[in-house]
Amino acid sequence: MTESPQNRLSASMAEKDLQSVKKSLAELTKSMPFLIGLNALEKKRLTKINTSNKVFVEDIIKTFDLNKSIIPNFISQDEIAKDLTLFHQLDEIEFQLSEILEKVRCTRKLAGSEAYGAALMIYQLIKTATKAGVPGAAASFELLKDRFSASTGRPKKENPAPVQQDQL
Repeated sequence: MTESPQNRLSASMAEKDLQSVKKSLAELTKSMPFLIGLNALEKKRLTKINTSNKVFVEDIIKTFDLNKSIIPNFISQDEIAKDLTLFHQLDEIEFQLSEILEKVRCTRKLAGSEAYGAALMIYQLIKTATKAGVPGAAASFELLKDRFSASTGRPKKENPAPVQQDQL
C-alpha cells in the first residue's frame, strides 16, 4: 500500500489567471524578437563565454581603437560590444526565469505526485473493498484496473472472484 499522502500543496489557478500568465509569456517573447533556437550540434560547436574570457572580451573592446590598423574592417567593435551587452542582459533575464521555471517545475511535480499518490491510495482501498466483497466496489475496480495496469506498465492480472462471507 502506498504511503498516506501528505498534502503540502492545496492550490489551483483560476482560468483567467492562467490566461493572464500565458499572455504575459507571449508578451515577454514578443519583447525579445531576436531570440533564436539552436540545435544540439550548434550548441556544442559554439565557443563558450565564462567569467575569465568575458573579461578578455571587455579588454578587447577597450583596446580595439589602439589596434585598428591590424583589425580587418569586417570586424566591428560596435557589434562585439552589442553582443556582450546582450549577453549581460540575457544573463540577468535567464537568472530570473530560471528561478521561476524551477519553482514551476517543483510545484508541478509536487501537484502531480500528490494527485497520483492519493489516486493510488484510493485504488488500493477500492481493490481491498472488492476483495472483501463490498457492494459496488467491483464495478469501480473493473473500471480502474486496466487504466492502473496501463499507467504503471504492469501486465494485467486476472482478479480472483471476491471472497464471500460463507466461504470464510
